[in-house]
Amino acid sequence: MTVESTSVTADLILSDAGLDSTLAVTALDEYGEPREGHVAAERALTLYLNKRELVTLMTLGSQPEMLVLGWLRNQRLVQQVEQVAVIQVDWETGAAAIQTHEEIPDLDSRLSRKTVTTGCGQGTVFGDMMEDLEKISLPQIELRQSLIYGLLKALDQHNQIYRRAGAVHGCALCRGTDILHFVEEVGRHNAVDTIAGHMWMEQADGHDKIFYTTGRLTSEMVIKVAQMGIPILLSRSGVTQMGLELAQKLGVTLVARAKGEHFLIYHGKEQFVYDQPPKRKTGSAKA
Repeated sequence: MTVESTSVTADLILSDAGLDSTLAVTALDEYGEPREGHVAAERALTLYLNKRELVTLMTLGSQPEMLVLGWLRNQRLVQQVEQVAVIQVDWETGAAAIQTHEEIPDLDSRLSRKTVTTGCGQGTVFGDMMEDLEKISLPQIELRQSLIYGLLKALDQHNQIYRRAGAVHGCALCRGTDILHFVEEVGRHNAVDTIAGHMWMEQADGHDKIFYTTGRLTSEMVIKVAQMGIPILLSRSGVTQMGLELAQKLGVTLVARAKGEHFLIYHGKEQFVYDQPPKRKTGSAKA
């Protein structure tokens, strides 16, 4: 397959190799009858930085260039988007070739330190996970209960791939109740990285944003969102111990188990305003 490259900026060349996120299949139901449906795509994409193999990511393949760019950012292998010259994705070889304008300093040292995380499909973080965390300073912004409810309602309009095929996680970058980017991926860490790629290309600041995920709030999720400068992390799933400890250390407001009118604030209660409490159900036990 030949992919045409298009110039996004004067200094960065990206391919345009996005593929369909789902594939049509036929399955048999509980009565032995055929049912037409879809399954989520799962494609291997091996990243090469200046011809050196880095990692293989399992991905839907819908936005591979943004995934690669965000992965580089969140791994801290590249400090500025201007350092990247080319990202060329070729699905015939299952490879993403990344070229930078200059060699990456200390690359061997960073690649020699690898942490396998709890990310779906085993996420990987190169270098020291805790490196540079002391430099992160997040704003403490007010979060209203009514905003959470409005945002959850707005998010109901998304999750198209999940409704069609299941087997994916969704992540969203939000400002108020506006959904700026919504990405579905095989693993939630890939969805985070894809959004990070979009933010980098747009030079978007995270200080006034909310990050939403369908997945659990692990240490990796908290670190990546904090690195993106986003002060509020919202999930419909749960929280891990290290995820909570890092949120407390970094100042990330952590709200989990958010679905319908229910949620749990694990960190950041000082910034929270209860302005739309739901009616209590008579005789119901507290969650």
